[in-house]
Amino acid sequence: MDALQGFPVVYVNGPRQAGKSTLVQSLAAKEWPADYVTFDDATMLGAAEANPESFLRAYEGKLILDEAQMAPGLFQALKVLADEARRENKVSANGRYLLTGSANIMALPKLSDALVGRMSVLTLYPLSALEISQGKGDFLARLVGNDFKPGTIKRKLGVGAIIRQATFPEITDQADSRRRQWFEAYITTILQRDVRQIADIAKLGILPNLLKVLAARAGGLINEADIARAIGQNAVTTKNYRILLQMMFLAFDVKPWFRNIGKRLVKAPKGYLIDTSLLCHLQQIDITKAEFNDPHVFGHLFENFVATELLKQLSSLDISAQLHHFRTSDNKEVNFVLEQPDGRLAGIEVKSRDAVTAADFRGLEELHKQIGNDFACGIVLYRGSKLIPFGDKLWAVPVDVMWA
Repeated sequence: MDALQGFPVVYVNGPRQAGKSTLVQSLAAKEWPADYVTFDDATMLGAAEANPESFLRAYEGKLILDEAQMAPGLFQALKVLADEARRENKVSANGRYLLTGSANIMALPKLSDALVGRMSVLTLYPLSALEISQGKGDFLARLVGNDFKPGTIKRKLGVGAIIRQATFPEITDQADSRRRQWFEAYITTILQRDVRQIADIAKLGILPNLLKVLAARAGGLINEADIARAIGQNAVTTKNYRILLQMMFLAFDVKPWFRNIGKRLVKAPKGYLIDTSLLCHLQQIDITKAEFNDPHVFGHLFENFVATELLKQLSSLDISAQLHHFRTSDNKEVNFVLEQPDGRLAGIEVKSRDAVTAADFRGLEELHKQIGNDFACGIVLYRGSKLIPFGDKLWAVPVDVMWA
């Protein structure tokens, strides 16, 4: 509601089936009465594309436009109407249009540039572990504030179980057979239909293979040439198609952290999938079996899960920080680094083991050494139950603290 009070247009984007339509329809039924239009309706889409400005002017009150990226001509028309309303009364012009979309509007400059200063962009991801557990949501604040104390965490739900539930709302409690069917249909809808509506794709068949390759390499450094070889394409095509998967909220990158371009630090991003259950589907992994029988595979899933949980919490909580990773040329690394606006950093190393040793803190110690007083806190997230200090601003922290 804060965004609606401050901007004429609010755009809620995020993956398909994350709950965007449910959210905006709930607002329309209660706090924010509005007409509702979905462009999954071919007739509505045709009308909006035929004459975008006339289409919008036909609605006199507040208006919800669901899957708005399917009608790109609307964005320039929205600019015209928003400017008209602001000239008449700047305050009353706010909160007029609420849009949803399953494509990242910030990756489509022809659309987003039309509404610079007139539109607030919010992102809704699939269910988080924090939502599943109904926790306090204070993990990030405690992290950047170095606000940890020794103690023991009582685990209410196994780590594998919470990973399994922190997914798309429609399948969070579904059986394996139902989840497989759902993901097959989900991937087909996005890669065969949605992608065609936002990009002219010459080699559509590449995308499913590329998505599987990215799933297998989740948590690894992005090497465009290597990925290109794996799918039999050139590096430029591969990079463009990988960006397209990110636009559709199937994958995302975590950029490297560095301040001095001359420092001997790895400058490549790391890649992850937006949903760990989707990753399991693509690699045919049973989360429960992997948790107890295959530590290497589960470590792969565990890091991807922490990445998605950080992404979700950063988007929904009042913490202004950028997500990065840190790695030196001699392979000292920190899986995730949160950089605050004032330059202070908090580091998160991820271990899927039940115990932690001093060696697990080497990357965090190197980060502390390089940035000095800007080091706010460093933690090793692990599957144990005890919060344990391991040095100056260094802690072993049970992963449950993220959502407890």
